[in-house]
Amino acid sequence: MLTELSIRNLAVIESVQLSFREGFQVLTGETGAGKSIIIDALGLIAGGRGSSELVRYGCDKAEIEALFDLPAGHPVWEVLNKIGIDASPDEHLVIRREVSGQGKSVSRINGQLVNLSMLREVGEWLVNIHGQHEHQSLMKPEQHIHWLDLYGGKPLQAAKERYRASYEQYKRIQKQLTELQESAREALHLQDLYRFQVEEISAAELKAGEDEWLAEEKHKLGNAEKLFQNVTEAYEALYGNKGLDAIGNSVHKLQEIAGVDQKVLQPLVEQMQSSYYQLEDAAYQLRDYREQIEFNPLRLEEIEQRLDLISSFRRKYGPTTTEILAYMEQIQQELELLENKDEAMQKLQKQLAEQLEQLISYARELSSLRKKAADKLASSIERELQELHMERTRMAIRLEPLHDPQGPSVEGQTVKIGPHGMDQVEFLISANPGEPLRPLSKIASGGEMSRIMLAMKTIFAKVDLIPVLIFDEVDTGVSGRAAQAIAEKLSRLSRECQVFSITHLPQVACMADGHYLIRKEVEGERTFTLVTALDERGRVVELARMLGGVEVTETTLHHAQEMIRMAEARKDSEEVPSR
Repeated sequence: MLTELSIRNLAVIESVQLSFREGFQVLTGETGAGKSIIIDALGLIAGGRGSSELVRYGCDKAEIEALFDLPAGHPVWEVLNKIGIDASPDEHLVIRREVSGQGKSVSRINGQLVNLSMLREVGEWLVNIHGQHEHQSLMKPEQHIHWLDLYGGKPLQAAKERYRASYEQYKRIQKQLTELQESAREALHLQDLYRFQVEEISAAELKAGEDEWLAEEKHKLGNAEKLFQNVTEAYEALYGNKGLDAIGNSVHKLQEIAGVDQKVLQPLVEQMQSSYYQLEDAAYQLRDYREQIEFNPLRLEEIEQRLDLISSFRRKYGPTTTEILAYMEQIQQELELLENKDEAMQKLQKQLAEQLEQLISYARELSSLRKKAADKLASSIERELQELHMERTRMAIRLEPLHDPQGPSVEGQTVKIGPHGMDQVEFLISANPGEPLRPLSKIASGGEMSRIMLAMKTIFAKVDLIPVLIFDEVDTGVSGRAAQAIAEKLSRLSRECQVFSITHLPQVACMADGHYLIRKEVEGERTFTLVTALDERGRVVELARMLGGVEVTETTLHHAQEMIRMAEARKDSEEVPSR
Protein backbone atom coordinates (compact mmCIF):
# COMPACT_ATOMS: atom_id res chain seq x y z
CA MET A 1 0.00 0.00 0.00
CA LEU A 2 0.92 3.66 -0.36
CA THR A 3 1.62 4.94 3.15
CA GLU A 4 3.00 8.44 2.55
CA LEU A 5 3.04 11.00 -0.25
CA SER A 6 5.03 14.24 -0.32
CA ILE A 7 4.47 16.88 -3.01
CA ARG A 8 6.38 20.16 -3.41
CA ASN A 9 5.93 22.86 -6.05
CA LEU A 10 3.70 20.81 -8.35
CA ALA A 11 1.27 23.07 -10.26
CA VAL A 12 -0.62 25.07 -7.58
CA ILE A 13 0.54 22.81 -4.73
CA GLU A 14 3.34 24.43 -2.77
CA SER A 15 3.83 21.73 -0.15
CA VAL A 16 1.70 18.77 0.89
CA GLN A 17 2.55 15.87 3.22
CA LEU A 18 -0.02 13.07 3.33
CA SER A 19 -0.25 9.81 5.25
CA PHE A 20 -2.64 7.10 4.07
CA ARG A 21 -4.22 4.04 5.62
CA GLU A 22 -5.41 0.78 4.16
CA GLY A 23 -8.79 0.54 2.49
CA PHE A 24 -10.87 3.05 0.60
CA GLN A 25 -9.69 6.66 0.38
CA VAL A 26 -11.66 9.50 -1.20
CA LEU A 27 -10.56 12.95 -2.34
CA THR A 28 -13.26 15.59 -2.58
CA GLY A 29 -13.44 19.30 -3.14
CA GLU A 30 -14.85 21.96 -5.41
CA THR A 31 -14.31 21.69 -9.14
CA GLY A 32 -10.93 23.20 -10.01
CA ALA A 33 -9.54 22.87 -6.48
CA GLY A 34 -6.67 20.67 -7.70
CA LYS A 35 -7.85 17.14 -6.97
CA SER A 36 -6.41 15.81 -10.21
CA ILE A 37 -2.96 17.18 -9.28
CA ILE A 38 -2.73 14.43 -6.63
CA ILE A 39 -3.42 11.90 -9.40
CA ASP A 40 -0.81 13.60 -11.62
CA ALA A 41 1.73 13.27 -8.80
CA LEU A 42 1.08 9.54 -8.48
CA GLY A 43 1.26 9.25 -12.26
CA LEU A 44 4.77 10.77 -12.15
CA ILE A 45 5.74 8.31 -9.41
CA ALA A 46 4.54 5.47 -11.67
CA GLY A 47 6.72 6.66 -14.56
CA GLY A 48 4.46 9.10 -16.38
CA ARG A 49 6.11 11.75 -18.53
CA GLY A 50 6.98 15.00 -16.80
CA SER A 51 6.74 18.51 -18.22
CA SER A 52 8.04 21.92 -17.25
CA GLU A 53 4.39 23.05 -17.16
CA LEU A 54 3.90 20.93 -14.03
CA VAL A 55 6.43 23.00 -12.07
CA ARG A 56 4.88 25.69 -9.87
CA TYR A 57 5.42 29.15 -11.33
CA GLY A 58 8.55 30.81 -9.96
CA CYS A 59 10.10 27.52 -8.69
CA ASP A 60 13.12 25.64 -9.98
CA LYS A 61 11.64 22.16 -9.78
CA ALA A 62 8.75 20.01 -8.61
CA GLU A 63 9.43 17.16 -6.17
CA ILE A 64 7.29 14.11 -5.45
CA GLU A 65 8.17 11.34 -3.03
CA ALA A 66 6.10 8.23 -2.24
CA LEU A 67 6.57 5.55 0.41
CA PHE A 68 5.16 2.06 -0.24
CA ASP A 69 4.78 -0.82 2.19
CA LEU A 70 4.63 -4.09 0.26
CA PRO A 71 4.57 -7.78 1.22
CA ALA A 72 7.61 -9.97 0.62
CA GLY A 73 5.95 -11.97 -2.14
CA HIS A 74 4.96 -9.00 -4.28
CA PRO A 75 6.31 -9.19 -7.90
CA VAL A 76 7.84 -5.70 -7.67
CA TRP A 77 10.77 -7.02 -5.61
CA GLU A 78 11.74 -9.36 -8.43
CA VAL A 79 11.47 -6.48 -10.91
CA LEU A 80 13.71 -4.31 -8.73
CA ASN A 81 16.35 -7.05 -8.51
CA LYS A 82 16.21 -7.56 -12.27
CA ILE A 83 16.98 -3.90 -13.01
CA GLY A 84 19.77 -3.80 -10.41
CA ILE A 85 18.07 -1.91 -7.56
CA ASP A 86 19.23 -2.84 -4.08
CA ALA A 87 15.90 -3.39 -2.31
CA SER A 88 14.67 -5.81 0.32
CA PRO A 89 11.11 -6.79 1.32
CA ASP A 90 12.21 -6.12 4.90
CA GLU A 91 12.28 -2.38 4.20
CA HIS A 92 9.98 0.22 2.66
CA LEU A 93 10.10 1.16 -0.99
CA VAL A 94 10.76 4.87 -1.58
CA ILE A 95 10.33 6.45 -4.99
CA ARG A 96 11.38 10.06 -5.60
CA ARG A 97 10.79 12.07 -8.77
CA GLU A 98 11.99 15.57 -9.60
CA VAL A 99 10.93 17.60 -12.65
CA SER A 100 12.93 20.74 -13.39
CA GLY A 101 11.69 23.99 -14.85
CA GLN A 102 13.40 22.95 -18.10
CA GLY A 103 11.36 19.75 -18.21
CA LYS A 104 14.24 17.45 -17.24
CA SER A 105 13.43 14.59 -14.91
CA VAL A 106 15.45 12.81 -12.22
CA SER A 107 14.11 9.61 -10.62
CA ARG A 108 15.36 7.57 -7.67
CA ILE A 109 14.24 4.28 -6.15
CA ASN A 110 15.53 3.76 -2.60
CA GLY A 111 18.09 6.47 -3.31
CA GLN A 112 19.43 4.86 -6.51
CA LEU A 113 19.16 6.76 -9.79
CA VAL A 114 16.98 5.12 -12.44
CA ASN A 115 15.92 6.15 -15.93
CA LEU A 116 12.31 6.70 -16.93
CA SER A 117 11.84 3.29 -18.54
CA MET A 118 13.09 1.56 -15.37
CA LEU A 119 10.78 3.70 -13.23
CA ARG A 120 7.86 2.86 -15.50
CA GLU A 121 8.69 -0.85 -15.30
CA VAL A 122 8.48 -0.65 -11.50
CA GLY A 123 5.56 1.77 -11.40
CA GLU A 124 3.26 -0.43 -13.45
CA TRP A 125 3.40 -2.95 -10.58
CA LEU A 126 2.54 -0.31 -7.97
CA VAL A 127 -0.13 2.07 -9.25
CA ASN A 128 -3.03 1.69 -11.67
CA ILE A 129 -4.82 4.91 -12.56
CA HIS A 130 -8.30 4.85 -14.09
CA GLY A 131 -8.90 8.29 -15.58
CA GLN A 132 -12.19 9.94 -16.39
CA HIS A 133 -11.98 8.82 -20.00
CA GLU A 134 -10.24 5.48 -19.62
CA HIS A 135 -13.51 3.63 -20.13
CA GLN A 136 -13.15 4.67 -23.78
CA SER A 137 -10.72 1.76 -24.13
CA LEU A 138 -13.78 -0.46 -23.78
CA MET A 139 -15.18 1.27 -26.84
CA LYS A 140 -12.24 0.04 -28.94
CA PRO A 141 -12.66 -3.65 -29.90
CA GLU A 142 -8.95 -3.91 -30.73
CA GLN A 143 -8.22 -3.44 -27.01
CA HIS A 144 -10.56 -6.20 -25.87
CA ILE A 145 -8.11 -9.00 -26.67
CA HIS A 146 -5.61 -7.55 -24.18
CA TRP A 147 -8.22 -7.50 -21.40
CA LEU A 148 -9.10 -11.12 -22.14
CA ASP A 149 -5.47 -12.25 -22.22
CA LEU A 150 -4.77 -10.57 -18.90
CA TYR A 151 -7.71 -12.40 -17.33
CA GLY A 152 -6.47 -15.71 -18.74
CA GLY A 153 -3.63 -15.68 -16.23
CA LYS A 154 -0.36 -17.58 -16.36
CA PRO A 155 -1.45 -20.50 -18.63
CA LEU A 156 -2.65 -18.09 -21.31
CA GLN A 157 0.36 -15.80 -20.87
CA ALA A 158 2.72 -18.78 -21.27
CA ALA A 159 0.90 -19.85 -24.44
CA LYS A 160 1.08 -16.28 -25.69
CA GLU A 161 4.84 -16.17 -25.12
CA ARG A 162 5.28 -19.42 -27.07
CA TYR A 163 3.17 -18.01 -29.89
CA ARG A 164 5.03 -14.66 -29.88
CA ALA A 165 8.45 -16.36 -30.13
CA SER A 166 7.21 -18.57 -32.96
CA TYR A 167 5.63 -15.59 -34.73
CA GLU A 168 8.85 -13.56 -34.56
CA GLN A 169 10.80 -16.49 -36.03
CA TYR A 170 8.16 -16.86 -38.76
CA LYS A 171 8.45 -13.15 -39.66
CA ARG A 172 12.25 -13.38 -39.75
CA ILE A 173 12.18 -16.29 -42.21
CA GLN A 174 9.49 -14.54 -44.25
CA LYS A 175 11.61 -11.41 -44.45
CA GLN A 176 14.67 -13.37 -45.56
CA LEU A 177 12.64 -15.11 -48.26
CA THR A 178 11.09 -11.84 -49.45
CA GLU A 179 14.49 -10.16 -49.66
CA LEU A 180 15.87 -13.11 -51.61
CA GLN A 181 12.91 -13.06 -54.00
CA GLU A 182 13.17 -9.30 -54.50
CA SER A 183 16.88 -9.61 -55.26
CA ALA A 184 16.19 -12.10 -58.07
CA ARG A 185 16.01 -9.26 -60.62
CA GLU A 186 19.44 -8.04 -59.68
CA ALA A 187 20.90 -11.50 -59.19
CA LEU A 188 22.15 -12.01 -62.78
CA HIS A 189 23.75 -8.58 -62.89
CA LEU A 190 25.40 -9.12 -59.52
CA GLN A 191 26.61 -12.57 -60.54
CA ASP A 192 28.28 -11.15 -63.67
CA LEU A 193 29.79 -8.27 -61.68
CA TYR A 194 31.08 -10.48 -58.86
CA ARG A 195 32.41 -13.06 -61.28
CA PHE A 196 34.33 -10.37 -63.21
CA GLN A 197 35.75 -8.89 -60.00
CA VAL A 198 36.85 -12.29 -58.65
CA GLU A 199 38.53 -13.16 -61.97
CA GLU A 200 40.23 -9.75 -62.16
CA ILE A 201 41.64 -9.93 -58.63
CA SER A 202 42.58 -13.61 -58.95
CA ALA A 203 44.43 -12.97 -62.25
CA ALA A 204 46.51 -10.27 -60.57
CA GLU A 205 47.85 -12.89 -58.09
CA LEU A 206 48.12 -10.33 -55.33
CA LYS A 207 49.91 -11.11 -52.11
CA ALA A 208 49.09 -9.59 -48.74
CA GLY A 209 51.45 -6.65 -48.06
CA GLU A 210 52.81 -6.72 -51.62
CA ASP A 211 52.18 -3.03 -52.17
CA GLU A 212 54.32 -2.15 -49.16
CA TRP A 213 57.42 -4.15 -50.03
CA LEU A 214 57.18 -3.20 -53.72
CA ALA A 215 57.15 0.46 -52.77
CA GLU A 216 60.24 -0.15 -50.65
CA GLU A 217 62.03 -1.92 -53.52
CA LYS A 218 61.05 0.86 -55.93
CA HIS A 219 62.55 3.42 -53.57
CA LYS A 220 65.87 1.54 -53.47
CA LEU A 221 66.05 1.07 -57.25
CA GLY A 222 65.22 4.71 -57.83
CA ASN A 223 68.11 5.73 -55.58
CA ALA A 224 70.62 3.04 -56.69
CA GLU A 225 73.16 5.51 -58.13
CA LYS A 226 73.17 7.64 -55.01
CA LEU A 227 73.47 4.55 -52.80
CA PHE A 228 76.45 3.27 -54.80
CA GLN A 229 78.26 6.60 -54.76
CA ASN A 230 77.86 7.28 -51.05
CA VAL A 231 78.69 3.70 -49.98
CA THR A 232 81.82 3.77 -52.19
CA GLU A 233 82.98 7.04 -50.70
CA ALA A 234 82.37 5.76 -47.19
CA TYR A 235 84.34 2.58 -47.92
CA GLU A 236 87.23 4.47 -49.48
CA ALA A 237 87.32 6.88 -46.55
CA LEU A 238 88.00 3.91 -44.29
CA TYR A 239 90.51 2.07 -46.50
CA GLY A 240 91.77 4.94 -48.57
CA ASN A 241 93.75 7.93 -47.27
CA LYS A 242 95.32 5.64 -44.64
CA GLY A 243 92.06 5.61 -42.60
CA LEU A 244 92.28 2.19 -40.94
CA ASP A 245 96.09 2.09 -41.36
CA ALA A 246 96.41 5.27 -39.31
CA ILE A 247 94.20 3.82 -36.55
CA GLY A 248 96.18 0.55 -36.60
CA ASN A 249 99.45 2.46 -36.35
CA SER A 250 98.08 4.44 -33.39
CA VAL A 251 97.15 1.20 -31.63
CA HIS A 252 100.70 -0.20 -32.28
CA LYS A 253 102.39 2.93 -30.84
CA LEU A 254 100.27 2.84 -27.69
CA GLN A 255 100.95 -0.87 -27.19
CA GLU A 256 104.71 -0.14 -27.07
CA ILE A 257 104.30 2.32 -24.18
CA ALA A 258 101.33 0.77 -22.40
CA GLY A 259 103.62 -0.90 -19.88
CA VAL A 260 104.99 2.45 -18.75
CA ASP A 261 101.62 3.61 -17.43
CA GLN A 262 99.50 0.50 -17.66
CA LYS A 263 96.70 1.78 -15.46
CA VAL A 264 95.88 4.64 -17.85
CA LEU A 265 97.16 3.48 -21.25
CA GLN A 266 96.07 -0.17 -21.30
CA PRO A 267 92.31 0.66 -21.25
CA LEU A 268 92.89 3.13 -24.10
CA VAL A 269 94.66 0.46 -26.12
CA GLU A 270 91.76 -1.95 -25.64
CA GLN A 271 89.21 0.69 -26.54
CA MET A 272 91.05 1.64 -29.75
CA GLN A 273 91.52 -2.02 -30.69
CA SER A 274 87.77 -2.60 -30.31
CA SER A 275 87.02 0.45 -32.45
CA TYR A 276 89.51 -0.69 -35.08
CA TYR A 277 87.88 -4.13 -35.39
CA GLN A 278 84.36 -2.62 -35.55
CA LEU A 279 85.39 -0.16 -38.27
CA GLU A 280 87.13 -2.92 -40.19
CA ASP A 281 83.97 -5.06 -40.03
CA ALA A 282 81.83 -2.09 -41.13
CA ALA A 283 84.17 -1.56 -44.10
CA TYR A 284 83.77 -5.18 -45.19
CA GLN A 285 79.95 -4.86 -44.92
CA LEU A 286 80.02 -1.66 -47.00
CA ARG A 287 82.05 -3.45 -49.66
CA ASP A 288 79.59 -6.37 -49.75
CA TYR A 289 76.54 -4.08 -49.81
CA ARG A 290 78.06 -2.07 -52.71
CA GLU A 291 78.46 -5.23 -54.72
CA GLN A 292 74.75 -6.04 -54.23
CA ILE A 293 73.43 -2.64 -55.33
CA GLU A 294 71.33 -3.27 -58.43
CA PHE A 295 71.12 -0.92 -61.40
CA ASN A 296 68.03 -2.39 -63.13
CA PRO A 297 65.79 0.07 -65.06
CA LEU A 298 63.72 -2.82 -66.42
CA ARG A 299 62.92 -4.06 -62.88
CA LEU A 300 62.09 -0.51 -61.81
CA GLU A 301 59.67 -0.17 -64.73
CA GLU A 302 58.13 -3.54 -63.89
CA ILE A 303 57.59 -2.50 -60.24
CA GLU A 304 56.03 0.80 -61.30
CA GLN A 305 53.59 -1.02 -63.58
CA ARG A 306 52.73 -3.46 -60.78
CA LEU A 307 52.14 -0.64 -58.33
CA ASP A 308 49.94 1.16 -60.89
CA LEU A 309 47.83 -2.01 -61.15
CA ILE A 310 47.57 -2.30 -57.36
CA SER A 311 46.66 1.41 -57.16
CA SER A 312 43.77 0.89 -59.57
CA PHE A 313 42.60 -2.07 -57.49
CA ARG A 314 42.79 0.01 -54.31
CA ARG A 315 40.48 2.61 -55.84
CA LYS A 316 37.92 -0.11 -56.62
CA TYR A 317 38.24 -2.72 -53.90
CA GLY A 318 40.08 -1.48 -50.81
CA PRO A 319 42.94 0.68 -49.51
CA THR A 320 45.44 -2.20 -49.07
CA THR A 321 46.22 -5.53 -50.75
CA THR A 322 45.12 -7.28 -47.55
CA GLU A 323 41.69 -5.64 -47.74
CA ILE A 324 41.44 -6.27 -51.48
CA LEU A 325 42.00 -9.99 -50.89
CA ALA A 326 39.44 -9.92 -48.04
CA TYR A 327 36.92 -8.28 -50.39
CA MET A 328 37.53 -10.99 -52.97
CA GLU A 329 36.86 -13.67 -50.36
CA GLN A 330 33.63 -11.91 -49.37
CA ILE A 331 32.25 -11.61 -52.91
CA GLN A 332 33.24 -15.22 -53.60
CA GLN A 333 30.92 -16.23 -50.76
CA GLU A 334 28.16 -13.93 -52.02
CA LEU A 335 28.64 -15.24 -55.54
CA GLU A 336 28.25 -18.76 -54.22
CA LEU A 337 24.98 -17.73 -52.50
CA LEU A 338 23.70 -16.09 -55.68
CA GLU A 339 24.62 -19.11 -57.77
CA ASN A 340 22.75 -21.28 -55.26
CA LYS A 341 19.86 -18.80 -54.86
CA ASP A 342 17.21 -21.24 -56.02
CA GLU A 343 18.40 -23.83 -53.54
CA ALA A 344 18.44 -21.20 -50.76
CA MET A 345 14.90 -20.11 -51.68
CA GLN A 346 13.66 -23.68 -51.55
CA LYS A 347 15.29 -24.14 -48.17
CA LEU A 348 13.70 -20.94 -46.80
CA GLN A 349 10.30 -21.89 -48.24
CA LYS A 350 10.52 -25.22 -46.48
CA GLN A 351 11.53 -23.54 -43.21
CA LEU A 352 8.67 -21.04 -43.59
CA ALA A 353 6.12 -23.82 -44.14
CA GLU A 354 7.39 -25.72 -41.09
CA GLN A 355 7.35 -22.56 -38.98
CA LEU A 356 3.82 -21.71 -40.14
CA GLU A 357 2.63 -25.16 -39.16
CA GLN A 358 4.06 -24.69 -35.66
CA LEU A 359 2.64 -21.16 -35.50
CA ILE A 360 -0.86 -22.36 -36.35
CA SER A 361 -0.55 -25.03 -33.68
CA TYR A 362 0.32 -22.36 -31.09
CA ALA A 363 -2.48 -20.11 -32.41
CA ARG A 364 -5.01 -22.91 -31.94
CA GLU A 365 -3.77 -23.47 -28.40
CA LEU A 366 -4.11 -19.73 -27.74
CA SER A 367 -7.64 -19.67 -29.17
CA SER A 368 -8.70 -22.63 -27.03
CA LEU A 369 -7.45 -20.98 -23.85
CA ARG A 370 -9.10 -17.70 -24.83
CA LYS A 371 -12.46 -19.40 -25.34
CA LYS A 372 -12.33 -20.85 -21.84
CA ALA A 373 -11.23 -17.51 -20.38
CA ALA A 374 -13.92 -15.63 -22.34
CA ASP A 375 -16.75 -17.68 -20.85
CA LYS A 376 -15.41 -17.22 -17.34
CA LEU A 377 -14.75 -13.50 -17.77
CA ALA A 378 -18.22 -12.83 -19.17
CA SER A 379 -19.80 -14.67 -16.22
CA SER A 380 -17.59 -12.78 -13.75
CA ILE A 381 -18.51 -9.41 -15.27
CA GLU A 382 -22.22 -10.29 -15.10
CA ARG A 383 -21.89 -11.13 -11.40
CA GLU A 384 -20.11 -7.88 -10.67
CA LEU A 385 -22.68 -5.90 -12.67
CA GLN A 386 -25.47 -7.43 -10.67
CA GLU A 387 -23.98 -5.79 -7.59
CA LEU A 388 -23.88 -2.50 -9.52
CA HIS A 389 -27.64 -2.52 -10.21
CA MET A 390 -27.30 -3.90 -13.71
CA GLU A 391 -28.99 -7.16 -12.73
CA ARG A 392 -30.52 -7.92 -16.09
CA THR A 393 -27.43 -7.14 -18.12
CA ARG A 394 -26.01 -10.00 -20.14
CA MET A 395 -22.37 -10.03 -21.21
CA ALA A 396 -20.66 -12.18 -23.80
CA ILE A 397 -17.26 -12.16 -25.41
CA ARG A 398 -17.23 -12.95 -29.10
CA LEU A 399 -14.15 -14.78 -30.26
CA GLU A 400 -13.78 -15.23 -34.02
CA PRO A 401 -10.88 -15.90 -36.36
CA LEU A 402 -9.45 -12.99 -38.29
CA HIS A 403 -10.24 -13.55 -41.96
CA ASP A 404 -7.73 -13.11 -44.77
CA PRO A 405 -8.41 -14.47 -48.27
CA GLN A 406 -4.66 -14.81 -48.79
CA GLY A 407 -4.01 -16.39 -45.39
CA PRO A 408 -3.43 -20.03 -44.46
CA SER A 409 -6.36 -22.42 -44.11
CA VAL A 410 -7.30 -23.44 -40.58
CA GLU A 411 -10.26 -25.77 -40.13
CA GLY A 412 -11.65 -24.83 -43.52
CA GLN A 413 -11.25 -21.05 -43.09
CA THR A 414 -8.58 -18.76 -44.44
CA VAL A 415 -7.28 -16.82 -41.45
CA LYS A 416 -4.96 -13.93 -40.77
CA ILE A 417 -1.98 -14.75 -38.60
CA GLY A 418 -1.08 -11.64 -36.59
CA PRO A 419 1.18 -10.74 -33.65
CA HIS A 420 -1.54 -11.71 -31.13
CA GLY A 421 -2.72 -14.89 -32.80
CA MET A 422 -5.54 -15.49 -35.26
CA ASP A 423 -8.40 -14.22 -33.07
CA GLN A 424 -10.46 -11.07 -32.94
CA VAL A 425 -12.20 -10.37 -29.64
CA GLU A 426 -15.15 -8.11 -28.94
CA PHE A 427 -17.23 -7.57 -25.80
CA LEU A 428 -20.99 -7.81 -26.34
CA ILE A 429 -23.75 -6.57 -24.05
CA SER A 430 -27.51 -6.72 -23.70
CA ALA A 431 -28.51 -4.11 -21.13
CA ASN A 432 -32.24 -4.92 -21.19
CA PRO A 433 -34.23 -8.17 -21.28
CA GLY A 434 -35.34 -9.21 -24.74
CA GLU A 435 -32.61 -7.28 -26.52
CA PRO A 436 -29.97 -9.17 -28.47
CA LEU A 437 -26.29 -9.03 -27.61
CA ARG A 438 -24.66 -6.16 -29.43
CA PRO A 439 -21.17 -4.63 -29.49
CA LEU A 440 -20.41 -2.79 -26.27
CA SER A 441 -19.15 0.22 -28.21
CA LYS A 442 -22.55 0.82 -29.82
CA ILE A 443 -25.14 0.61 -27.06
CA ALA A 444 -23.63 1.28 -23.61
CA SER A 445 -24.29 4.67 -22.01
CA GLY A 446 -21.69 6.66 -20.09
CA GLY A 447 -23.03 5.48 -16.73
CA GLU A 448 -23.09 1.88 -17.91
CA MET A 449 -19.55 2.15 -19.23
CA SER A 450 -18.35 3.47 -15.85
CA ARG A 451 -19.93 0.52 -14.05
CA ILE A 452 -18.63 -2.01 -16.57
CA MET A 453 -15.13 -0.60 -16.18
CA LEU A 454 -15.44 -0.73 -12.38
CA ALA A 455 -16.63 -4.33 -12.61
CA MET A 456 -13.61 -5.24 -14.73
CA LYS A 457 -11.21 -3.38 -12.44
CA THR A 458 -12.68 -5.35 -9.53
CA ILE A 459 -12.05 -8.62 -11.35
CA PHE A 460 -8.53 -7.71 -12.47
CA ALA A 461 -7.50 -6.49 -9.02
CA LYS A 462 -7.37 -10.17 -8.03
CA VAL A 463 -5.22 -10.97 -11.07
CA ASP A 464 -2.66 -8.19 -11.55
CA LEU A 465 -1.65 -7.77 -7.85
CA ILE A 466 -1.30 -3.99 -8.18
CA PRO A 467 -1.53 -2.61 -4.61
CA VAL A 468 -2.81 0.92 -5.39
CA LEU A 469 -5.86 1.48 -7.58
CA ILE A 470 -6.93 5.04 -8.38
CA PHE A 471 -10.28 6.11 -9.85
CA ASP A 472 -10.63 9.64 -11.16
CA GLU A 473 -14.40 10.28 -11.09
CA VAL A 474 -15.39 6.74 -12.08
CA ASP A 475 -18.89 7.65 -10.85
CA THR A 476 -19.39 10.28 -13.56
CA GLY A 477 -22.79 9.93 -15.20
CA VAL A 478 -24.46 7.93 -12.42
CA SER A 479 -26.72 8.81 -9.53
CA GLY A 480 -29.18 7.35 -7.04
CA ARG A 481 -29.04 3.58 -6.52
CA ALA A 482 -26.29 3.17 -9.12
CA ALA A 483 -24.10 5.65 -7.25
CA GLN A 484 -24.68 3.78 -4.01
CA ALA A 485 -23.81 0.49 -5.72
CA ILE A 486 -20.56 1.97 -7.06
CA ALA A 487 -19.68 3.21 -3.59
CA GLU A 488 -20.22 -0.24 -2.06
CA LYS A 489 -18.25 -1.86 -4.89
CA LEU A 490 -15.30 0.49 -4.34
CA SER A 491 -15.44 -0.27 -0.62
CA ARG A 492 -15.39 -4.03 -1.23
CA LEU A 493 -12.62 -3.64 -3.83
CA SER A 494 -10.50 -1.91 -1.17
CA ARG A 495 -10.24 -5.25 0.64
CA GLU A 496 -8.16 -6.53 -2.27
CA CYS A 497 -6.02 -3.41 -2.67
CA GLN A 498 -5.78 0.19 -1.56
CA VAL A 499 -8.37 2.24 -3.48
CA PHE A 500 -8.35 6.00 -4.09
CA SER A 501 -11.28 7.80 -5.68
CA ILE A 502 -11.86 11.38 -6.69
CA THR A 503 -15.59 11.92 -6.38
CA HIS A 504 -18.33 14.52 -6.28
CA LEU A 505 -20.94 12.08 -4.98
CA PRO A 506 -21.73 11.96 -1.25
CA GLN A 507 -22.90 8.34 -1.65
CA VAL A 508 -19.33 7.41 -2.57
CA ALA A 509 -17.57 9.70 -0.07
CA CYS A 510 -19.52 8.38 2.92
CA MET A 511 -18.17 4.84 2.35
CA ALA A 512 -14.53 5.94 2.66
CA ASP A 513 -12.07 4.73 5.29
CA GLY A 514 -10.06 7.90 4.78
CA HIS A 515 -11.38 11.24 3.53
CA TYR A 516 -9.17 14.05 2.16
CA LEU A 517 -10.47 17.53 1.34
CA ILE A 518 -8.81 19.43 -1.49
CA ARG A 519 -9.36 23.18 -1.45
CA LYS A 520 -7.84 26.18 -3.14
CA GLU A 521 -6.87 29.40 -1.36
CA VAL A 522 -5.49 32.72 -2.58
CA GLU A 523 -3.01 34.72 -0.52
CA GLY A 524 -2.00 38.00 -2.06
CA GLU A 525 -1.50 37.18 -5.71
CA ARG A 526 -0.56 33.52 -5.23
CA THR A 527 -2.87 30.51 -5.37
CA PHE A 528 -2.35 27.49 -3.13
CA THR A 529 -3.96 24.05 -3.12
CA LEU A 530 -4.27 22.57 0.36
CA VAL A 531 -5.03 18.96 1.28
CA THR A 532 -6.55 18.13 4.67
CA ALA A 533 -7.17 14.72 6.18
CA LEU A 534 -10.67 15.08 7.64
CA ASP A 535 -11.65 13.91 11.09
CA GLU A 536 -15.18 12.75 11.88
CA ARG A 537 -16.54 16.29 12.24
CA GLY A 538 -14.77 17.41 9.08
CA ARG A 539 -16.27 14.53 7.13
CA VAL A 540 -19.76 15.49 8.26
CA VAL A 541 -19.29 19.11 7.16
CA GLU A 542 -17.82 18.11 3.79
CA LEU A 543 -20.60 15.62 3.11
CA ALA A 544 -23.13 18.29 4.04
CA ARG A 545 -21.52 20.63 1.51
CA MET A 546 -21.67 17.91 -1.16
CA LEU A 547 -25.34 17.35 -0.34
CA GLY A 548 -26.49 20.95 -0.08
CA GLY A 549 -24.04 23.00 -2.10
CA VAL A 550 -22.88 26.35 -0.74
CA GLU A 551 -25.30 26.46 2.18
CA VAL A 552 -24.56 23.96 4.98
CA THR A 553 -27.70 23.69 7.13
CA GLU A 554 -28.66 21.66 10.15
CA THR A 555 -30.70 19.47 7.85
CA THR A 556 -27.77 18.70 5.55
CA LEU A 557 -25.48 18.13 8.56
CA HIS A 558 -27.99 15.71 10.05
CA HIS A 559 -28.35 13.98 6.67
CA ALA A 560 -24.53 13.70 6.37
CA GLN A 561 -24.26 12.17 9.85
CA GLU A 562 -26.96 9.68 8.96
CA MET A 563 -25.19 8.73 5.72
CA ILE A 564 -21.90 8.06 7.55
CA ARG A 565 -23.67 5.94 10.21
CA MET A 566 -25.45 3.91 7.55
CA ALA A 567 -22.21 3.48 5.58
CA GLU A 568 -20.37 2.22 8.65
CA ALA A 569 -23.23 -0.18 9.39
CA ARG A 570 -23.12 -1.55 5.83
CA LYS A 571 -19.34 -2.06 6.00
CA ASP A 572 -19.62 -3.76 9.41
CA SER A 573 -22.41 -6.05 8.23
CA GLU A 574 -20.46 -7.33 5.23
CA GLU A 575 -18.26 -10.36 5.68
CA VAL A 576 -14.67 -9.34 5.12
CA PRO A 577 -12.85 -11.89 2.96
CA SER A 578 -9.29 -12.81 3.82
CA ARG A 579 -6.65 -11.00 1.82
